Amino acid sequence: MNYSGVIIGMAVFLIIGVFHPIVVKAEYYWSKRCWWLFAAIGVAFCTLSLLITNDVLSTLSGVVAFASFWSIKELFEQEERVKKGWFPKNPKRKC
Repeated sequence: MNYSGVIIGMAVFLIIGVFHPIVVKAEYYWSKRCWWLFAAIGVAFCTLSLLITNDVLSTLSGVVAFASFWSIKELFEQEERVKKGWFPKNPKRKC
């Protein structure tokens, strides 16, 4: 039996689930100005994905890379959700 598909599917589900609260916390503490951190993580994992020979690990590295890239978009949208009052604003942050 080949478990690769099931492993990748479960891991993608978990990766996407983990990135949502990371984006919320990142916007809360640092605002959208931390987008470059997600870009750097995305580039690093993209490079790692190209260098890894194991198919499952390479695929999962690619998923983390593009989840990081997608998080940049989500950071900007999270700022709008905070302005609408859907999420709490950090009272200690000036901008």
